Amino acid sequence: MADRRVRRIMVGRQQVRIGLLTLWAAVLPALSYSLTVQAASACVMDDAEQQVCLEHPAQRIVALSPSVTELLFAAGAGDQVVGAVSFSDYPPQAEELPRIGSYDRLDLEALLALEPDLVVAWAGGNPREQIERLGELNIPVFHADADNFEAIATTLEHFGTLAGTSEVAQRAATSLRQNVSELTEHYHDAEPVEVFYEVWESPLMTVNGEHWISRSLALCGGVNVFADQAPLVPRIAEEAVLAADPEAIISGGMGKADSTWLEAWRRYTQMQAVQRDNLFFINPDLVQRATPRLVEGTRALCQHLETVRARR
Repeated sequence: MADRRVRRIMVGRQQVRIGLLTLWAAVLPALSYSLTVQAASACVMDDAEQQVCLEHPAQRIVALSPSVTELLFAAGAGDQVVGAVSFSDYPPQAEELPRIGSYDRLDLEALLALEPDLVVAWAGGNPREQIERLGELNIPVFHADADNFEAIATTLEHFGTLAGTSEVAQRAATSLRQNVSELTEHYHDAEPVEVFYEVWESPLMTVNGEHWISRSLALCGGVNVFADQAPLVPRIAEEAVLAADPEAIISGGMGKADSTWLEAWRRYTQMQAVQRDNLFFINPDLVQRATPRLVEGTRALCQHLETVRARR
């Protein structure tokens, strides 16, 4: 009797061990996968809806547009940026970065020589075939295409995650959201002003209602007279501007202090914008780049529209 009891106990213990081993065999693959995911310090979804994961915070980042360069610095990752495209001039430190071509034609040889562990592409402007080539070489690529204030804030947060600078990035994103909220509250009852925004003189170009410049104008009570155009940055004729007869014309010019484009409109004395001297210049870098400085540019736009209202 005692022998049978001992045998039952031993058999029971063996069955428990077998059960535990079976359980571990089932659990270990999932646990291994979980630990692998946890080992990756950063996983984010980019603007092309592709997940980008890094095992370690990026230490050698290449930026493929001036806006991307500026955003990386704003997110606290400036020290990790090792290369950028032409016209990446803000902040001033960015001007010292090695150049790897322009946003629309990359020098892949120069880029690869920098041995990046992360490339941040401009989803709306970089050559697709060159970006695809980077993916074929197993270089992590984050596609950035922020086109509104919230998207800019989210991009800052994503860059902070990928570069290990989340604390700085979160402060920048929070500040951006707070500033936008304050502007929205201040101008939510502003009287509307019809505006023509000039992106380029020859060919004459503007923005449609989906562009972030148009949205900034709307925040200030501005009404984009070409909001219904299909292209994001449409070409238009001078006759179309004359027919629209906007109350104000705002131009970015060819440089940070070049307002010569506005002078060309003064010959159209029948336009109300000319009659009331509602021709305004704005530093293009403050509004034509989707970066935190867009808040500063939006404030300037709002101030111009306040001047228009005062002149009625």
